Amino acid sequence: MFINCHSFHSLRYGTISVKELVQQCVDLGIGVAALTDINCISGIYDFHRLCEKSNIRPVVGVDIRTDNKQHYICLAKNQSGIGQINRLLTLHNCEGKDLPLHRPNLPDVFVVYPLSNYPEKLQRNEYIGIRPEEINLLINSSLRKYLPRMVILQPVTFTTKKEYTLHKILRAIDRNTLVTKLDENDICRQNEKLISKDELLEKYQHYPQIIENTQRLLEQCHFHFDYKTPKNKKNFTESKDSDIKLLKELAYKGFTNRYPNDDGKAKARMDKELGVIDQLNFCAYFLITWDIIQYSNRMGFMHVGRGSGANSIVAYCLGITDICPLELDLYFERFLNLNRKTPPDFDIDWSWQNRDTILQYIFDKYGKDHVAFCGTNVEFKYKSIFREVGKAFGLPKEELDELASKSIEQHDINSVSAMVHKYGKLLEKFPNQRSMHSCGILISEEPITNYSALEMPPKGFPIVQFDMHVAEEIGLEKFDILSQRGLGTINDTVKLIEEKRGIKVNIRDVSLSKDEQKCNEFLSRGKTIGCFYIESPAMRGLLRRLKCNNYKVLVAASSIIRPGVAQSGMMKEYIFRHNNPDQFEYFHPVFEKELGETYGITVYQEDVIKIALHFGGLSPADGDVLRRAMSGKGRSLSALQKVKDHFFESCKSLGHPEQLSKEVYRQIESFAGYSFCKAHSASYAVESYQSLYLKVYYPIEFMVSAINNGGGFYRTEVYVHEARMSGAIILNPCVNLSEYQTTVYEKDVYLGLMHIEKLESKIAVSIPEERKNNGDYTSLENFVKRIPIGIETLQTLILIGAFRFTGKQKHELLIEARFLLAGNRPSFKHLTLLEEPQKEYTLPKVQRHPLEDAFDEIEILGFPVLVRPFDLLQTKYRGSVMVKDLTKYHKKQVKMLAYLISRKHVPTKRGTMYFGTWIDAEGEYFDTAHFPDNLTQYPFQGGGCYLLLGTVEVDFHFPTITILKMAKMPFIPDPRYTLDKDKAYEAYNNIREDVSMTFRKPYPQEHEIGLPRRKMS
Repeated sequence: MFINCHSFHSLRYGTISVKELVQQCVDLGIGVAALTDINCISGIYDFHRLCEKSNIRPVVGVDIRTDNKQHYICLAKNQSGIGQINRLLTLHNCEGKDLPLHRPNLPDVFVVYPLSNYPEKLQRNEYIGIRPEEINLLINSSLRKYLPRMVILQPVTFTTKKEYTLHKILRAIDRNTLVTKLDENDICRQNEKLISKDELLEKYQHYPQIIENTQRLLEQCHFHFDYKTPKNKKNFTESKDSDIKLLKELAYKGFTNRYPNDDGKAKARMDKELGVIDQLNFCAYFLITWDIIQYSNRMGFMHVGRGSGANSIVAYCLGITDICPLELDLYFERFLNLNRKTPPDFDIDWSWQNRDTILQYIFDKYGKDHVAFCGTNVEFKYKSIFREVGKAFGLPKEELDELASKSIEQHDINSVSAMVHKYGKLLEKFPNQRSMHSCGILISEEPITNYSALEMPPKGFPIVQFDMHVAEEIGLEKFDILSQRGLGTINDTVKLIEEKRGIKVNIRDVSLSKDEQKCNEFLSRGKTIGCFYIESPAMRGLLRRLKCNNYKVLVAASSIIRPGVAQSGMMKEYIFRHNNPDQFEYFHPVFEKELGETYGITVYQEDVIKIALHFGGLSPADGDVLRRAMSGKGRSLSALQKVKDHFFESCKSLGHPEQLSKEVYRQIESFAGYSFCKAHSASYAVESYQSLYLKVYYPIEFMVSAINNGGGFYRTEVYVHEARMSGAIILNPCVNLSEYQTTVYEKDVYLGLMHIEKLESKIAVSIPEERKNNGDYTSLENFVKRIPIGIETLQTLILIGAFRFTGKQKHELLIEARFLLAGNRPSFKHLTLLEEPQKEYTLPKVQRHPLEDAFDEIEILGFPVLVRPFDLLQTKYRGSVMVKDLTKYHKKQVKMLAYLISRKHVPTKRGTMYFGTWIDAEGEYFDTAHFPDNLTQYPFQGGGCYLLLGTVEVDFHFPTITILKMAKMPFIPDPRYTLDKDKAYEAYNNIREDVSMTFRKPYPQEHEIGLPRRKMS
């Protein structure tokens, strides 16, 4: 009888989760119900499955509205009907077509109009819904004639009075207004809740025909869905047989290149994999991925195939990945096996510059009717909850900022903020808006609108209305098309080397860089700034602690740095065992046999699965439950609990001591959601090596590319510093030599015009374009005639030295600019054949302070270029110890002068501590630790240079200074503002720093890890 139920997927309208809605039906004894969210189908599959588990007959459809005005309710007669509804919504969402007010062309759908909007003549599949409060209107003879076409309409939107208020808050948020300013058309009616069937039928007791009509209508709706059959594109070619034929042909062709001297082992692995791929009907997935890679290669793009797909020798031979699974003992079953209930997906990375081109190819090749991104629900988050709810209650901006920025404990509780807390808590985990999954692409055999309506977010690629979990449940496996800036840096470096040096580097040839001696030396010393994944302070410290000097150790390092491994204490234990291989025993033979390569430490997802199977005696199916939990893909806590119970039962039956079993499971649990599979770590390690190879042998070109791809761990200034340390001469932007991006001429690196913050990007682009088309600029006047520019922007260019080619002082150029523009922004002037001679002005020479330019640079670029920050200090002191000597001072106090690069906030049991990264006066990096009690007395005071006093702690070759005292050192007063004391120190106060935060729990201390280093009986 309930044909119009809304869940919270009716965004900013409904207040009930799908699970709660089904449970309410169970509690009230309702045997059939229809989920009809507003203009969306997000919840229908979860609703369908939950109803079937609860012996409720599910009916699905959509509530069609425009600006909250209800046109009609659509109820699907069958699955075909859902497809018709989806296409109606898709035309509206993606092509802007108006939703029809009446008579939508939906032959497999029942259409129920509200009394406020029904056509005079009804089609065979059309009805009018009568709400309980509208029954009295049926005395009107003009309405009574429709009785044979009338059904019960009891909408469901909320459950309790409290939820009704929450509904109004959601509507206020959606309408961007106050709760008190909503009118009755903005909100639902006060009786829109689920009631018992008897109570509902009693309201219609005088109109049994309406009751019968409703029952008959619902009986004709049958939504059956086959969840088991894959919905992805079935064949790449015309048939399955030709697919496997093509796959074998391509795989063996690649095989001859990858394994020219095979002893038969690789061939046997290849044959085995091809058999499994064929048996699981997974050929098309491999071939589609191969096809995308072929297009990428034709375009000259670089990609990285990572994730569990790198466990496949077929993927390696097809060129999808560059990881040899035999070299690292990666087993194919981790990727694809006959026991897996759901197929896996490939994760493919491209440069952030190329990804959209790849996406466009996929949409063009496979058709817009068959391709879409996964959607994702963006939930109300902590800050947005308090801000949005507070706004709906009319709080001023100052109070909203305070609610959003402070923790709940710090809020000033009054009657209004108490209401904000009360209803804000109800909004936790509520979907707020739909967005595009960051990388998941679906390619379906049938039109994708058979399963979902599509929406068009601002990025321009359509999305389905459900998330990746629902996609997987209904049989749609995604292709992960990702982007990153590390690949952009590698790609750009290779192009720059060829352009500037005429050298072609085949960076895809992994033998170039992997285990190359000089690269390994840089790796072991943590000289990896700019290199993908291995440039953060934590990673550089780990590399030094491990003295990492080979590929396999780098693969392990890529995984143990992950929060799950580090949190469990396994990172510390791995470092100890790596450096002291003779000071531990494997505490059980299984760990020696299965995890010998990692000293008995669980490092990869595969390790956990091995231990679960070989130590815990679990089945492969239970191992897969663990794997999915570890990768963050498993959503069933109950299934995980069953596996846990089975693990301990099995361990007990195998005779393992309870203490040992508990410790082993603690290690397993700590991995949840954070660990890498080994192939993923290996893929990262290959890309890290590629970056490092370019940094070692082509350091200037590499750092220029890192600057241009901006988005590494550090700010631009750090990469500029690293380029200088690599031998580059760093020069300010110049209108005749700079490009939009930073560029290099031998050792001269000219910063790009893009780095001038106050310069509009279109002008920054047009300056080098105009120069390329019509030659160098000959003077300031010539520049102004060719580039449409305002006086303030021109002054910025002058102050950064972009016109130094004229040989004139800045003050002369500033006066000339005033004469030329007279305060106006001129229209663009084309060059004429005969130019008027330039007017000459004779101005007095002005004596400039030698460091004025440095303060111009700080103001315009954010950092000094022609001098170092240390050169601007009032003191000449540079510290008593330099970084190169720190390891000699273990447990001793040192005094250092250093420039702050970054700091990271980390929680501890005693409060928040910071880890700082600095450079000394010689430009070398070092790290500091600041404990909470020390920070109270000696806090950070923003970016700049500090005098540091601390104790050196050398932990496995890596020195850290525990700070005892520190003080920020003053710059000289800004010589540009000798008469303005406030302005004289403004630039220094604006010096930048990189600040990052983590909310992880404190890492365990060595005595807390508790991992036995001796064999346990």
